[in-house]
Amino acid sequence: MQTNPRLNIRQVTWANPVGADLRAAQQAELDARFGTSDHEAGPAPSEADTAVFVVAYEKCSGQPLGCGGLRILDAKTAEIKRLYVVPYARGSRVASSILAALEAQAHAHGFSVIKAEAGSAQSDGRSFYESAGFAAVPNFGPYVGADNSHCYAKPIDSRSAAHTAMA
Repeated sequence: MQTNPRLNIRQVTWANPVGADLRAAQQAELDARFGTSDHEAGPAPSEADTAVFVVAYEKCSGQPLGCGGLRILDAKTAEIKRLYVVPYARGSRVASSILAALEAQAHAHGFSVIKAEAGSAQSDGRSFYESAGFAAVPNFGPYVGADNSHCYAKPIDSRSAAHTAMA
């Protein structure tokens, strides 16, 4: 079942050029929000630690609208990384559709918990995770002691995972 009939959500490699362009756009936006390029606690995600990476495309035009990935934290836990939607597509449920696809993939990969982090300059991200059923949790991993980080977690099981078909 596709959560947003306007979208095709495709799993791609981390090295996919469209995904790389979307991640670069996200990082440029975060650099501007935080006023520095030094705003990521810990190492940046990579192909080696990313279980799944998806790109959402508009069906009619084929235009890429957003992306997101799952970083492996341990055998049962993944972290949402690089969830991004291009500015003109925000507010049209693209982020929710990407998140639903990532939740379905987390369940398919055997993860039982997904975590997320949003920084102090990302009030929209914090609101998004809270409205998507994530609960605030103590900072984890590289975010421990990072005053500008807000961490979240959500259990995933067969009932809670939004099963989304990807093209």
